[in-house]
Amino acid sequence: MDEPIATERRGDILRIEIHRPERLNALDVPSMKRLREVLQGVAIDRAVRAVILTGAGRAFCAGGDVAVMDEYRQRQELPELFHALTAEQELSVREILGMPKPVVAALPGVAAGGGLSLALAADWRIAGEEALLVPAFPALGAVPDGGLTYFLPHFLGIGLAQELLFTNARIPAGRARELGLVHEVVRAADLADRAWARAEELAAGPTFAYGQVKRLLHAAFSESAESQMMLERRGAVEAAQRGELSEGIRAFREKRPPRFREA
Repeated sequence: MDEPIATERRGDILRIEIHRPERLNALDVPSMKRLREVLQGVAIDRAVRAVILTGAGRAFCAGGDVAVMDEYRQRQELPELFHALTAEQELSVREILGMPKPVVAALPGVAAGGGLSLALAADWRIAGEEALLVPAFPALGAVPDGGLTYFLPHFLGIGLAQELLFTNARIPAGRARELGLVHEVVRAADLADRAWARAEELAAGPTFAYGQVKRLLHAAFSESAESQMMLERRGAVEAAQRGELSEGIRAFREKRPPRFREA
């Protein structure tokens, strides 16, 4: 059996590819576990400064593997499957959210269901012009997972989130850009190169500060203004103990671009 998760390293950037193209990169429990393991590994690899998450072939990820669901349905074991699958999905999303370095999601095609949740957990989303975002859960009679009911209302507001989830809207790349669900739309032929280029830009930046920004942005949804400023102060002090801030100050004073990789 082919490895369901493939990786490619270029310098201090790691590309993670969901590699089940014959299933539109739909995930079962073993492949989701492998994704989680790879994400856990890169999170603690200090030599990696940026991550690309993408899918093989013409899709990003179609969510859970419906063929596997049907096998479990016939054995009357669907609850057991969904318990395991949603648990692994949650862990993978947590790894992306907590990743102390930027994650770029490159979407060559459909990002549906749990695949959409994975994409929205990333810090920068680039869609190919043929990409399609689909909640998918309503079509199966399933309940959204992987944080989708967290991401959509926070990104869009509850009214639009209701519209997307109750109609199972199919959101093409251009509309996703208008809504802020993706940051860039590029030609399909340019997607891979643009993902590497954007990851390179982020890897050259202040990785520690980016990690703090991620943490603070997500905390902002649950913290008061006072608590948020306390978290900001803590992050600022931690950054002052790192080489990146010292390099940034030196570069500013010397009127040159900062060399954060060397800090």
